[in-house]
Amino acid sequence: MEKVFSHFADTISRWTGKPLTFVLCAFSVVIWAVSGPLFGFSETWQLIINTGTTIVTFLMVFLIQSTQNRDGAAVQAKLDELIRAGAAKNDFIGIERLTEAEVAQFRAWCEKAKEDQPAKALDQKLIGNLDKQKPKSRIRSRKETVRSG
Repeated sequence: MEKVFSHFADTISRWTGKPLTFVLCAFSVVIWAVSGPLFGFSETWQLIINTGTTIVTFLMVFLIQSTQNRDGAAVQAKLDELIRAGAAKNDFIGIERLTEAEVAQFRAWCEKAKEDQPAKALDQKLIGNLDKQKPKSRIRSRKETVRSG
């Protein structure tokens, strides 16, 4: 059931995010507005657009939230893996589950660490760590290509 809903929510989210979908919705509203005089701007005529838009909005909230939840979780997992594999502190893994006060403590800790360590030394440390971890590239840079070509 969960996989079916996830697939359905993804499909609907992709479809509703396209310009053609917006054009179709805008066209529907124009048709509804133009048909007003034909129906004498009756309560039924007004009820049609109100009911239709309310139902669509109600359902879309849940579809969009489902998609956003999964996307957010996937991004968080990727960030956690980058933290785990890199030189960053592993203490940051999972902080999205902390309270706002606990996250504020982490932010204060980061700001203090930044103030305690001079910027130049921090830059040198980061560059040194990146140089150690950087794999040897087999792809030539644009400058190397221009020079040799």
